[in-house]
Amino acid sequence: MQNRGFPVEWLSELKRKNDLVSIASNYLQLQQKGRRYWACCPFHSEKTPSFSLNDEDGIYYCFGCKESGDVIKFVQKMENIDFMDAVKLLAERAGMEVPQLQGDGQRKQNQELKARVLSALDYAYKHYVENLYSAEAKKAQDYIKMRKFTRRELEDFKIGYSKNWTDMVEYLSSKGFTKKEMVEAGICAEKNNRLFDVLAERLVFPIFNSFGECIGFSARALEKTDFAKYKNTAETIVFQKGRVVFGIHILKAQKQQQLLNKIILVEGQMDVIAMHKAGFKSTVACMGTALTKDHVNELKRYNENIYLCFDGDGAGTKATLRAIEMFRNENVNLKVVRLEGGKDPDEVLNNNGKEKLEELIENAQPYMEFLIDYYKSRHDLQQAEEKNKFVKEILAEIKKLGSETLFEPYLEMVRDLTKIPIDILRRDINGTAQEQAVKKVIKEPTVPTERGDEKAVKFILASLLHKKEYANVQIDWSKLLEEFASYLEIIEQNTSLSSIFDIEGASEDAFLMDILNFNFTKFEEDAPRYFRECLWKIAEQKLKKKQERLNEEYKNCEDINRRVEIAKNLGKLALQLKNKSLEEFNGRR
Repeated sequence: MQNRGFPVEWLSELKRKNDLVSIASNYLQLQQKGRRYWACCPFHSEKTPSFSLNDEDGIYYCFGCKESGDVIKFVQKMENIDFMDAVKLLAERAGMEVPQLQGDGQRKQNQELKARVLSALDYAYKHYVENLYSAEAKKAQDYIKMRKFTRRELEDFKIGYSKNWTDMVEYLSSKGFTKKEMVEAGICAEKNNRLFDVLAERLVFPIFNSFGECIGFSARALEKTDFAKYKNTAETIVFQKGRVVFGIHILKAQKQQQLLNKIILVEGQMDVIAMHKAGFKSTVACMGTALTKDHVNELKRYNENIYLCFDGDGAGTKATLRAIEMFRNENVNLKVVRLEGGKDPDEVLNNNGKEKLEELIENAQPYMEFLIDYYKSRHDLQQAEEKNKFVKEILAEIKKLGSETLFEPYLEMVRDLTKIPIDILRRDINGTAQEQAVKKVIKEPTVPTERGDEKAVKFILASLLHKKEYANVQIDWSKLLEEFASYLEIIEQNTSLSSIFDIEGASEDAFLMDILNFNFTKFEEDAPRYFRECLWKIAEQKLKKKQERLNEEYKNCEDINRRVEIAKNLGKLALQLKNKSLEEFNGRR
């Protein structure tokens, strides 16, 4: 394990000036109980708070999903950014200057490259914007007029134009960027030893992250082409399509201004811009890729009301079904906007006006009602076999709700559609009491148990890490727990619990997280006694192993003097085992 490359004192000050509870309260509704603060976990779906924040130690822990971290990791997870970006964000908030990275040369190189890539992208998008107003951009200007974009859309989305294959190369070169940096930024590529703009002669849409930094581009061809109509820059050190939400920077601004009451998710960036033009400012889209877990996590932290407004064709329906699966267990209020006739949002706005789209959004269906309509449309319910197929499919969807209380309204809808008595539907979805008992026996997973020595070691290390008074004993831990030397080193070197997370890879070490988040409450006043029992359990194992080794050596030894020495040691060991003596491990590491 290695430190993250910053001075320990600087990271400690950063965390002190950004205390965990203050930062978390910007994202969660916290409730104080005793010395801890509690909230519903933002990292998994739950209705009863199990997410605990220890303000004194500056760490959080979820008793449900076991997620754990400090204020830096919390910001990483909530903002969907890496460690360095979280550090920069917190440093800016605290008015602290970020020092140069120490140590690992590769890490420093990566961060320097990332900074140069972001700088190149910043210069590039601003140059594309300038190009849009030049004489060479007539094709782009005509297209914008045809789409009826106003100055507001052009400014909000920083829409630009790539004039030709070489203009951007020459411009970035004049700003001091190298060929490698232009390629690493995804702006340029090389062919036949010549560098060219990958977005040449296209209308350009910069892609921004939630901090308003340009991280890539999408571009539209303005004439018929053998290539794709839309083109995204390649994935880079700052741009991964599976994590990017187009329009997220505007969504964040809406939330900060307390204007965000729902998020409308559409299929493409042109739909986003058209929706914004019509006043639907909370509209976003994924970047030409299927919805991912990262997209879901990014969106749900802004608002729990998610409206799927995909195209009304077959592809849009498939995208809706996939999105429902992704959002299903994420504790959000998910609804589906029905666009009939294969239309997309832009077509509805152009053909039917803003009022019609407002009506469709207002009448959006809860996702389970959409699924009932969808499966019904696939079957003729007047035919017995088709009706049975429909019931089987929709009951499988209803069962995914997980709670019998939630089943009921949808079972009533299925009853009304099929005329099947609701008791039968309940039986089909739950099974008979006997079937449930069999399933419980067969499917209920066995809870893994720890061996006694593992539990003892964890309790000892946790007590040392948390500096329990009863753990202040004269023991040479390097002898007693020699297999756990790396953890002893962490315990010795880290003065605070939150500093554990400054170590590279610490949060991925399950054993370390277990001792960091150890639950001492169940031991209460018995903790000192249990600590002594754990000490002896581990010591006894060590002594018996030593005893076995000496017995084996004694049997095979022909040297009389050595046999006498071994016999003395065996006698001493026997006495220690009889008296439960720890003298073998006396001292301090």
